[in-house]
Amino acid sequence: MDARTRSHDDYTVGWICALPVETAAAKLMLDEIHPPLPRLPMDQNAYILGSIGEHNIVIASLPTGVYGTISAATVGMQLLSSFHAIRIGFMVGIGGGVPSSKADIRLGDVVVSQPTDTSGGVIQYDLGKALSGGQFERTGTLNRPPKVLLTALATLQAHHLTEDSQVVGFISNLQAKIVPYKATKFTRPTQEDCLFQAEYDHVASDTCIDCDRSKLVPRTPREHQGPVIHYGLIGSANQVIKDGRRRDQLARDLGIHCVEIEAAGLMNEFPCLVIRGICDYADSHKNKEWQGYTATVAAAYARELLLVVAIDQINSTLTARDTLAHSSKRIFTILL
Repeated sequence: MDARTRSHDDYTVGWICALPVETAAAKLMLDEIHPPLPRLPMDQNAYILGSIGEHNIVIASLPTGVYGTISAATVGMQLLSSFHAIRIGFMVGIGGGVPSSKADIRLGDVVVSQPTDTSGGVIQYDLGKALSGGQFERTGTLNRPPKVLLTALATLQAHHLTEDSQVVGFISNLQAKIVPYKATKFTRPTQEDCLFQAEYDHVASDTCIDCDRSKLVPRTPREHQGPVIHYGLIGSANQVIKDGRRRDQLARDLGIHCVEIEAAGLMNEFPCLVIRGICDYADSHKNKEWQGYTATVAAAYARELLLVVAIDQINSTLTARDTLAHSSKRIFTILL
C-alpha cells in the first residue's frame, strides 16, 4: 500500500503496552514502520504505526507513570475512537509469574490468556463484595478475546506440538535493528533465576545476593533456556503483588498463572488477547533485571501469533466498535 494513501481505516490490529520498554519491544517486532497520521481531536494517545506480514498495526502506550486498569481502558477507548477498523487487539508486556504445581513457570516464560468454561481468560480479582468475617466474594466476568484470535491460538499450539516456536529466532534477529550497546536491554539476563519460598522475605538490597539460598525452592533444571509458552488464566487488579503468600493464595483460589495491573480495564472495552512475559515471581524479591528481555519475548510471541492469522479472517471479523455495540445491545435486551 502506498504510504500516501494510508489512512486510519487501514489499520485493523490494536496493540497496547503499559511501559516504554514494552513499546520499544513491540516496535522492534514490526516489519515496517509507517509515517504517523494526523491525531484526531480529543485523542490524547501517541501511536507507532507499522505492519507485521499483511497486518497493519497501531501501537499505543499508557502515559508514563499512569498505570492500572483505568488508564488502560482510557487508552483503549481512545484508540478505537480514532481507528474505526480495528478488529483485534493485544495487551502485550511483562507480568509476575505465579509458579504452582499446575505450571512450571520461570523467568523468561510467556503466559497467554486463554478462556475456560467459567472465565474469559482474565480475572479481576479485586472486584467483588467484602462480606462479614473478612470474606471476599468476587463478582462479574470479563469478555473473551475475539474468536479469530482464539482460532489462531489453537493453530499455533498445534504447530508447537511438532516444531519449535519462532520466538527465539525473532529475538536473535533484533541485532540488525538496534544499536549494539543498547541490545543488552532486550537480551536474556545473566542473572540467576531464583524462586524463593513464599514465606521468605527479601533482604534489603538491590539484588538477592544477600538472601538466604537455603530458602530457594528446588527445581529441576530445564534442558534449554528458551521461553516456555503457558496458556491459562491471568489475574488483574489495580495493585502490584510483591508478596509470595498473597500470590500463592490467588493461585489456590483462582488457578492463575500470572498477575498484572492493566488487562482487567481492557477486556470489556477493547476486545483483546493478553500476552505477558514473566519478569519476576510477584514476591518481595522482584527487580527490573528481566523486564527488557521478557517484554521482548512477549512481543515476539504476539508477532508469531499474528503471522498465523490470515488477512481474510481479519477482514471478515466485526470491528471492535461493532462488537462492543452488539454486546451492549444484547445486554440491554436481556435486561429489558
